Amino acid sequence: MGFKGIVGHEDIIAHFKSSIETGNVAHAYIISGDAGSGKKALAYAFAETLECEAGGTEACGTCQSCLQVSTGNYPDIITVTHEKPNSISVDDIRVQINGDIQVKPYNGKYKIYIVPDADMMTVQAQNALLKTIEEPPAYAVILLLTENANSLLPTICSRCVMLKLRNIKDQLVKRYLMEQLQVPDYKADVCTAFAQGNIGKAAMLAGSEHFNEIKD
Repeated sequence: MGFKGIVGHEDIIAHFKSSIETGNVAHAYIISGDAGSGKKALAYAFAETLECEAGGTEACGTCQSCLQVSTGNYPDIITVTHEKPNSISVDDIRVQINGDIQVKPYNGKYKIYIVPDADMMTVQAQNALLKTIEEPPAYAVILLLTENANSLLPTICSRCVMLKLRNIKDQLVKRYLMEQLQVPDYKADVCTAFAQGNIGKAAMLAGSEHFNEIKD
């Protein structure tokens, strides 16, 4: 749903929209925040909006590009994966980013790489990525998602736009639980209090029977 589907994070959304409107989209971003804070949602909303055929600061949701993004089948948005559970290796970066980035976009104006758990990159993987970030093609955008930006090399951080997610206001979290997830008022209050501004955590708690048992 693009930015319209994001709860909170108005400052980051405003930054993304401004960069699109002015044509100053950076080649690399670091989006940092706790697990469940909305890093992936923001990254994919930004990617969808960049590739939207309407060319505005909100994804239209109806063009061919938006429809492909919604089903996870858009060829110019690449999510970097890794086989080792706790490590993104130099080969993962070389194959999925460095070896692919010189191929021009198939459909869109941009070729976008999203790296979840970027803090899992080994030093060698980060150094390999650094070379690409230093001299990227004009159409490339790399989004590094991390819970701990301090684990990334200073040379990586200095070449990226740093965006840190803040806690979402409780009233927005509660409204999301009640309106989108149909959580009863009393339960939404408890989940919101425990989540402390983390909407992913609030949603997880709302659907957790174990949490209900502990609460009771």
